This record gives sequence, structure tokens and C-alpha cells, in this order.
Amino acid sequence: MTTPRISKPASSAILERDGRYLLVLRSKPPSKAMYAFPGGRGEPGETAAETALRELAEETGIHGENPQLFATYDLSGPEGAPGSLSFFLSVFKVNADPQAVAVASDDAASVGWYTAAEIATMPAPDSVRDCIARLEAERLGISA
Repeated sequence: MTTPRISKPASSAILERDGRYLLVLRSKPPSKAMYAFPGGRGEPGETAAETALRELAEETGIHGENPQLFATYDLSGPEGAPGSLSFFLSVFKVNADPQAVAVASDDAASVGWYTAAEIATMPAPDSVRDCIARLEAERLGISA
């Protein structure tokens, strides 16, 4: 008998500056040692947008605003697998002070601004790769 999956809410924030995207190097599972947009699990009573802004601030020290939903992903672990975590990820494009400096904190081992070409060579979740492809097409005015 399989155990039904229950997806936990999670959100991440996309911040772009001059064709470079802010990524954090994760220090904890589920994406340990991978580069991803700042983000994490939702807290009780928090909206997906609030989660994205809170996680951005916790992991980078940057306070975002005006979150706009960009993509959602069902990140389901194997059905019935013991200890398998499943998340419903909401990814938001956000604005922030262009002079704000990112500093790694919370569960971010490091932070940096990377081009799409650099991200293509880095360990990153599929959701990040998909977002980057869509963001670059949008930024360059290429229709998908």
C-alpha cells in the first residue's frame, strides 16, 4: 500500500540585474550543493508571495517587493517512498533596491549573480533551469 503524497508549500524569488540572476548555493536538503533562487518552505498562515519575500530576506539580506507569480512546479517525490518530500513551488519575480548587496545567511552557503550561460554549467534544479530559459527568452524578446 502506498502512502499518499502531501505537497508542502514552498516559494522562491527571482531577482535579475542586468542579465544576471541572484542564486544561492544551498547548504541543506532537498537541494543541498545546488544553486537555486532564494526560497524555502512556507510557514503557517503565510501566502506564497509572503514566503518568497521572507526567504529572499532571510537568505540574502535583500528585501524584495511587488512579487509577481512567474511559474509553479509540482516537485513530488516518489509516491509511497518513506521520507519522500513533495513540494508545490511558487516562483515569483520580485523587485528590490538595485544597490542592495546580497549576503549569504540562513541556509545559503553563498550567494552570487550569474548569467544564464554560467547557470547552464552549474548544478541547479530543473525548475531553476526551466525558469532561466523562460526568463532569458522574455528578456531577449524571443517568443517561446
